Amino acid sequence: MTSPLPCPLIEVSGTPFERGQQYGEQAADRILTGVEHYKVQLHSSGLKDGDLAAMIDRFAGAVDNYGSQYIEEMRGIARAVNIDLAAILLLNARTEILKLARRRQKGEADFIQSDGCTGVFIMPQASRDKTFIHAQNWDWKAECADTAIVLKIKRNDGPDIITFTEAGGLARTGFNAAGISISGNYLETDRDYRELGVPLAIIRRKVLEQDHLAMSMQAVYGTRKSASNNMMIGHAHGVAIDFECAPDETFLIHPQNGVLVHANHFQSQVALSKLLDRGVVNMPDSLYRDLRVRQLIEPHIGKVTVDTVKAALSDRFESPWSVCRPPRKSLSNNQSATVAMIVMVPAEGRMEVALLPALGAHFWDYSLDMQIRPVDEPRKAQTTAA
Repeated sequence: MTSPLPCPLIEVSGTPFERGQQYGEQAADRILTGVEHYKVQLHSSGLKDGDLAAMIDRFAGAVDNYGSQYIEEMRGIARAVNIDLAAILLLNARTEILKLARRRQKGEADFIQSDGCTGVFIMPQASRDKTFIHAQNWDWKAECADTAIVLKIKRNDGPDIITFTEAGGLARTGFNAAGISISGNYLETDRDYRELGVPLAIIRRKVLEQDHLAMSMQAVYGTRKSASNNMMIGHAHGVAIDFECAPDETFLIHPQNGVLVHANHFQSQVALSKLLDRGVVNMPDSLYRDLRVRQLIEPHIGKVTVDTVKAALSDRFESPWSVCRPPRKSLSNNQSATVAMIVMVPAEGRMEVALLPALGAHFWDYSLDMQIRPVDEPRKAQTTAA
């Protein structure tokens, strides 16, 4: 895990099933490693195979109802890797399944940590080159550095996509050829897991499939979720909104002075007046991670560069409870780390990724051919058949 090797680049095209097969063929070892990792973790919690199968089956129905093409793509992955579809569904609903498994422990200690992340928007007016920068530190299990990939999807029915994700996942952090970008941060509230919703990985993929920013935002705002989550949606032309999502309600945060930083607690005062934020108990460092990153960026407003953002996200204040954390034991006794730092400049079709940056950040470049229309060019309206 200390080697500065790049994430494998997986490139796929064709029908959903064909894309899945190509994905599985290229990333089989990492997919199998990820599946085994989460199955061992779930079994260690006392979850029986029958209970796990029932959970996965419920999410399969939710995904199929949301878009059968996602199930087809996962079937292709499963076929290529020679495992059951349920294993690929586990990877794409692992946040929800891990938390539901914890709840079945009936009051026992939490056996997982949460995806603690720090996300950043830099608007064009705050940057030196007048370009939009979207970045994130992904904090999770240190061993997931060995299952991370960058997935590039060539599509015939919408913009091409590039996304950093765990192998077998359909999307996580990324952008598309239309200039739309997304990252996400874990949130937890007292409303979580009351009803079944669409897994977060599938919603993120839906966001990246859209040609219009409005429809990407609609996918976040209008899709019911099993649990809370923060989703940061931006566009290369300099429009960006942070969506603090409860399962049944969404609260908006906008950049201030051209900068927005979000960690793992709610910022919306409206949200805090209506729900109980439960994430801070397990991630108390969230309360200052966003403050630290903003403090490091604000002196550079008007001249912020990618290097400025990297330096801010590399902050070691209060290490190992820091913005950029080395591998350490979490409150749930797992080995937690900043698994990856991802920096995106959608207007340039550029993504940079450093794995385990606290151990020595080495960034690797990935690119996507962009098809961003000029700001004043009208788009053909989408129509829906009656």
